[in-house]
Amino acid sequence: MMEERAAVVRVAARYGVANVRLFGSVARGEDSVDSDVDLLVDLDPQVGLFTLAALEAELGEMLGRTVDVVPARSLRPEVAATVDSIAL
Repeated sequence: MMEERAAVVRVAARYGVANVRLFGSVARGEDSVDSDVDLLVDLDPQVGLFTLAALEAELGEMLGRTVDVVPARSLRPEVAATVDSIAL
């Protein structure tokens, strides 16, 4: 996954998404072939759900896995602290 980071960041930027961080099983090195890719992101204020869905679809096609894009502002503070501590 880290090899594809630059391409993921470029695609995300086209959608108004920045500061892309990997978390979850892939970040921990505990993923399997069925694992999804979890990305924590910062969004421009105008980015909506349809844009996020389109980003997830494009990244999923590019990576060959399901991608979940999670806006950092949507996390509860205690969850955000945990995610930030393991995000790559």
